[in-house]
Amino acid sequence: MTANRTSLTELERGTPFEQRHVGPDAEAQAKMLAQVGFGSLDELTQAAVPDIIKSTEQLGLPPARSEAEVLAELRGLAERNQLLAPMIGLGYHGTFTPPVILRNVLENPAWYTAYTPYQPEISQGRLEALLNFQTVVADLTGLPTAGASLLDEATAAAEAMALSRRVGKVKQGVFLVDADALPQTVAVIRTRAEPTGVEVVVTDLSEGIPAEVAERGVFGVLLQYPGASGAVRDLRPVIERAHELGAVVTVAADLLALTLLTSPGELGADIAVGNSQRFGVPMGFGGPHAGFMAVRQAYARSLPGRLVGVSVDADGDKAYRLALQTREQHIRREKATSNICTAQVLLAVMAGMYAVYHGPEGLRTIARRTHRYAAVLAEGLRAGGVEIVHGAFFDTLTAHVPGRAAEVVTAAREAGVNLRLTDADHVGIACDETTGRAQLAAVWSAFGVDGGLPAIDELDAAAADALPAGLLRTDTYLTHPVFHRHRSETAMLRYLRRLADRDYALDRGMIPLGSCTMKLNATTEMEPVTWPEFGALHPFAPVEQAQGYLTLIRELEERLAEVTGYDKVSLQPNAGSQGELAGLLAVRAYHRANGDERRTVCLIPSSAHGTNAASAVMAGMKVVVVKTGEDGEVDADDLRAKIGQYGDELAVLMVTYPSTHGVFEEHIGEICAAVHDAGGQVYVDGANLNALVGLARPGRFGGDVSHLNLHKTFCIPHGGGGPGVGPVAVREHLAPYLPNHPLQPAAGPATGVGPVAAAPWGSAGILPISWAYVRLMGAEGLRRATQVAVLSANYVAKRLEPHYPVLYTGPGGLVAHECIIDLRPLTKATGVSVDDVAKRLVDYGFHAPTMSFPVAGTLMIEPTESEDLAELDRFCEAMIAIRAEIEKVGSGEWPEDDNPLRNAPHTAAALSGEWAHPYTRSEAAFPAGVSASDKYWPPVRRIDGAFGDRNLVCSCPPLESYDS
Repeated sequence: MTANRTSLTELERGTPFEQRHVGPDAEAQAKMLAQVGFGSLDELTQAAVPDIIKSTEQLGLPPARSEAEVLAELRGLAERNQLLAPMIGLGYHGTFTPPVILRNVLENPAWYTAYTPYQPEISQGRLEALLNFQTVVADLTGLPTAGASLLDEATAAAEAMALSRRVGKVKQGVFLVDADALPQTVAVIRTRAEPTGVEVVVTDLSEGIPAEVAERGVFGVLLQYPGASGAVRDLRPVIERAHELGAVVTVAADLLALTLLTSPGELGADIAVGNSQRFGVPMGFGGPHAGFMAVRQAYARSLPGRLVGVSVDADGDKAYRLALQTREQHIRREKATSNICTAQVLLAVMAGMYAVYHGPEGLRTIARRTHRYAAVLAEGLRAGGVEIVHGAFFDTLTAHVPGRAAEVVTAAREAGVNLRLTDADHVGIACDETTGRAQLAAVWSAFGVDGGLPAIDELDAAAADALPAGLLRTDTYLTHPVFHRHRSETAMLRYLRRLADRDYALDRGMIPLGSCTMKLNATTEMEPVTWPEFGALHPFAPVEQAQGYLTLIRELEERLAEVTGYDKVSLQPNAGSQGELAGLLAVRAYHRANGDERRTVCLIPSSAHGTNAASAVMAGMKVVVVKTGEDGEVDADDLRAKIGQYGDELAVLMVTYPSTHGVFEEHIGEICAAVHDAGGQVYVDGANLNALVGLARPGRFGGDVSHLNLHKTFCIPHGGGGPGVGPVAVREHLAPYLPNHPLQPAAGPATGVGPVAAAPWGSAGILPISWAYVRLMGAEGLRRATQVAVLSANYVAKRLEPHYPVLYTGPGGLVAHECIIDLRPLTKATGVSVDDVAKRLVDYGFHAPTMSFPVAGTLMIEPTESEDLAELDRFCEAMIAIRAEIEKVGSGEWPEDDNPLRNAPHTAAALSGEWAHPYTRSEAAFPAGVSASDKYWPPVRRIDGAFGDRNLVCSCPPLESYDS
């Protein structure tokens, strides 16, 4: 009776999380292994992974815990964070996320599991949401072209510096920054300027551009509006003078202030940048938030990052797509204008929807309320004898209290309010959407001026507004109907659902994108992100108030170092591209510290991710391309020749492992040794780390530095194209050159290269996701996840191999965690293109794999470990059925210019109209394996990209266009 008894301990443990994360169960894995020709996961990985890179020891990670245990552990960490009223300012503000947006965007997998909209036909919902965001930014900044978001305000300002140098009349000279700019922005600009030889001059521009600076030449100017001190001043005189000097002028602006103040465009600015955080996005200890950039029309085609444009589909109907510079890094490589590959789409969607929900009137009300609190606060301080430095301000005051600043800040903290200690004599105080009367009373008390003050309502009656009459906004904005139709929660809820239904995300089915690792983003990992203890903390709050965060950050850094075999990790880079840059800056600083300033050559295989080359140029390096052999591996002979050619100039080799072609290169050890022998460093791009975790560690098989993609391997969701996190991991000798931060010494070494992101720990608000993933899986779970990822890729390759050539394989004919199928012979024989196959997959209910990267005319497939066998088979069967359709085109049964592939995807509207095609409506919409009851219907037909680029429209049309 007791032979099958299960112990209480086993029952308490429940189902291990690993079984929730990994799609194929034991029975499915056995079937897949049989297809591939192996008896176990260990046998497969023993054959696939080269001996030279294999790890022999188990990862030193804490044992896996259950979902309930991990949530309890995270709750304990969250409770160690202290939430005080955030009146520090400096570009980060308390905000109220409308619950309808919190629940239906940030917490909704239809939005957070979507991929970047490179397949626009199945991304129309998020593209419309991004067009809303672009319209908000363009309207409020008064500049006609805005991008689909950048990483943060400081990065946007650095991109504006690069843009100014590229498009301006003055090609030399200095980049001039106003002393009242945000300190973190100034620091990031300096980090980005130094490697490219740009001199940054920071000076007080309140009285204009100093003559001695003007004489040296000025190619660009950055102004803050309102300033970091809170000052609001008329920027027109300094902008006019800058233009006389031939400089391009950037204004870093506050979107909420711009609902009341004259726009940067009207003031004469060429570029506007900033952060949309206070439009309903939690502070999250620094991010993620959607930075923005808007430019005048002349610079529209030079805008860095992504731009959503309006085009037409095959029926001439309006359709949205990414315009102009889609993935330009992969096309232009070292000639790219920026290394930014991801945006902050999820956060841009939230900020845009905040504006949709409130509309222009609601935004103005929030701004007026915020300003009114600041004005009343100033009135009370003045009544108590405290000097307010600036008479004109929006939400931020600078109080002059000689010798007492630290005392005041301490007293405020004891009363539950965080203020900014500017220096020994000045205190900064910022009001926001969450400020209330209790906070005003606490601030007055901290300054010691509460005795005998009149009531707040009396102060309100006495206090004049502090916005200059000459800078009050008079033009209209946000006139498009979308900003007027969704005032009720019912209307907003339905709008968000309608857009989500137009998209394809992981909540619908598999997204088999090679190199992008679209795996499960578990709800347990996601849930803590929205807890206020993680979401509502200001990034510049005193570290003693963030002990839970700092513990989580330290533990995640240590565990990532253990997983990768490196010695030290920085979590500051808030995208993979910024992790690349940080790693290369560390290499550059290391060589310079050793007196090797001539080491500037960066060797990059021709197959590498395009961001590698763009990042190298930004780090002040010269890119030299190394050939890739026909087998997809680095051409060892060409590499040795290049090492010999450049010798003492060699700084670093950037290599992706497994290779971008999806194979484990057997010669990686020799490659690393050759570079090291020549005095260079080895940068292992971490984009394909999902094939290594638990099996091999780049820091142990030859890497000196890697960036990791937490939004790939470590389960932070892609969010429709962002957020991302790109930590940089280094061996001990490079650790002194990791990023640091001027406002937070604990964020990096004193000898560091400077910040690469605005916040000390980058997008800290989403780090609980990866912390939870590692904690839930443990060492064995992470290893098995990798093994199943490799198994799944090989299973797909074996099933498709009889129908499509698999372009590259490694030892034993095996691939790593992804495979490339070659459509070029079929295209040559039948005219069916890789685009046709990608769009036809939509009709079968799939997002296409990665198209034409790294090889034109191919599809790169990465199934990940999270897709179960039924979904893998559904995909394989769809691809096999498409191969049969291609055969019908090749045989002449279907014309080359009129067949289900060339006309894909098929919308419901297309099927309900006239039908003159040589295939049936059923063949179009319900090919083999597609259920009519579960059909995903694309909202538009194939989009004309060239039309959209020729006729660039990147914001919502004005209200007048609807009248006509």
